[in-house]
Amino acid sequence: MRRFELVLPESLDDCVKALARHGSEAKLLAGGTDLLPQMKNALLKPAVVIDLSGVSRLRAIESGNGQGLKVGAAVTARTLELDRSVRSRFLSLAESGALVGSVQVRNLATLGGNLCNAAPSADMAPPLLALDAEAVITGPKGERRVPIAAFFTGVRHTVLAPDEILVELAMPAPGAHSGGNYLRHTPRRELDIAVVGVASQLTLANGVCTKARIALAAVAPVPLRATAAEQALEGQAVTPERIARAADLAVEAARPISDQRGSADFRRHLVRVLTRRTLTTALARASAS
Repeated sequence: MRRFELVLPESLDDCVKALARHGSEAKLLAGGTDLLPQMKNALLKPAVVIDLSGVSRLRAIESGNGQGLKVGAAVTARTLELDRSVRSRFLSLAESGALVGSVQVRNLATLGGNLCNAAPSADMAPPLLALDAEAVITGPKGERRVPIAAFFTGVRHTVLAPDEILVELAMPAPGAHSGGNYLRHTPRRELDIAVVGVASQLTLANGVCTKARIALAAVAPVPLRATAAEQALEGQAVTPERIARAADLAVEAARPISDQRGSADFRRHLVRVLTRRTLTTALARASAS
């Protein structure tokens, strides 16, 4: 591994100043589960590493006045998996955190790292899309918010400028009678990458779906929503037949490729199966809430 300078900021302002000072030579370190292997394999050779562990805001989980949620970018997958406030109202996000690597990896891997790495298969991206999350970003020009659906611009690319930092993810309250679920398919039970991931979130009122969200991973260059499938459910009673129809429409939204992990046809099959399963679970959870 190439030698590098380690910077230890204690505030977001210090982070922004360090990025402005070192520019493209710097990389941010949160959990390090993506960055350090790339550095060891000489895929990345930063001259400066900015360690975010001393910035308390990045590790915070806060409930908003409307019972929404703010999750700092340096919150670990293990924390998301176990946190009571996340599990009580944002269960699909907790479920995605529980699927990241092994327990040892989850104690290091962070929400921000999972998103900023911008892999199409990122496990924590689909639940955030289904929960209408916004990315809170800061830099020399101040703070801005970007819907998570617009955060990813391509494989390994996001809207973040070189001198900007992902601070937190802000999610509105799902509301009463709302439920969600995240599932993925992997060849192995742990320490594997999703061949397909699907998150669904439903909100009900008087037996009718008032809001539906279906988000897909590993079937396009970026995580995406199946909007036609969502629209087929909204304003309707959610029946097995309508769930099956929504699953068919989710397949049409997917743009999978064939690779060593699975063919495009296999991925389309998985989208149909996982959409049906996550919607069924989301419906049961929404009905019971």
